[in-house]
Amino acid sequence: MSILNALSLSRRPATAFVVVGMFWGCFAAYVPVIKAQLGASDALFGTLLLGSATGLVSAMWLAPRADRLLGPRGMQVGAAMLAVAWLLPGQVTVPLLFAVTMAFVGLASGLLDVVMNARVSELEARHNRPLMNANHAMFSVAYACGALVVGFAREAGLPPLPVFAGFGVIAVLALPLMRMDVTYVAAEDGYAGKYPLWPIVICGAIVLVAFMSEATVEAWSALHVERTLGGGAAEGALGPAMLGLTMAVGRFSGQAVAERLREIPVVIGASIISAVGAVIAALAATPLMAYVGFGILGLGVSVIGPMGLALVGKLVAPHLRTEAISRTAVIGFSGFFFAPMLMGLLSDAFGLRMAFLAVAVLLLSVVPAAIFAKRLPVR
Repeated sequence: MSILNALSLSRRPATAFVVVGMFWGCFAAYVPVIKAQLGASDALFGTLLLGSATGLVSAMWLAPRADRLLGPRGMQVGAAMLAVAWLLPGQVTVPLLFAVTMAFVGLASGLLDVVMNARVSELEARHNRPLMNANHAMFSVAYACGALVVGFAREAGLPPLPVFAGFGVIAVLALPLMRMDVTYVAAEDGYAGKYPLWPIVICGAIVLVAFMSEATVEAWSALHVERTLGGGAAEGALGPAMLGLTMAVGRFSGQAVAERLREIPVVIGASIISAVGAVIAALAATPLMAYVGFGILGLGVSVIGPMGLALVGKLVAPHLRTEAISRTAVIGFSGFFFAPMLMGLLSDAFGLRMAFLAVAVLLLSVVPAAIFAKRLPVR
């Protein structure tokens, strides 16, 4: 019941999370098709995905200003931009042009991401209860649904464009639900606090690891199932779908857990669980075993990013909340900048199995960062 109530309180940003999730799930399941039509190696494809990360990070630096300018329509503008931007990458066969189109995708996705997370943080402060996990769970549900739809579409021989266009229609129809008044908070009288650098850096590092790991599985799980384990197109699409479904379960569970436990112990436990999942996926002998690994990884990693973003909202002064979340998101979402490139290089040099083992090591690095964050004072 607490989950339903949380979604009711934050239904407007939750709609934006659904829009972002369904597009990225669609893309993840179409990765083998898009990669093949580009004729790109693992290393080159990973490098081309830097285009989306470049746009994403650029948008997040601009997001606080755009948020103030757009006001209640911030999420609507971001969602409309995203629907248009996703029409481009699936049609491109020239690698450099693909990177450019993905930069537009990253720009739109980054703007919407910062604004919708800031709106959730505002609602958390207003209602004095955690809401971040429930909203990120809606992203995961939409992500899984998008990947499953593409699994059927690929089996039917549909190219990317009509599927992305269909999701674009859904996004446009949902625009009225994303209008939300913004709460502007002035600095407290006599506020003389320093800029909250350490909360942003530490929480950003935690979110960075979570999103790097998530981006790795999103972009490469279908290829791992199809190429390493010999699965078909539908079996490959089940890789990112399994991640999305288990991340949804983990985040809905995390919503209930967050109302009973503090963020730090949950983040530490989740990093260990997700590392185990990455090892299982790396060593899998069959697609089914890989799904189990992706599922365990999804359950664990699902709560790390949302709790990192929620934590920074508690560690800074209210009037700095949107900016702090934006800066933390810049650090965190730069994971989408590093992960595809590093995964491609590791895969080319050592194979996808070793690349997924590297993800397990990365996830364990969250533990010392979380311990350090525990020493920071809560505002």
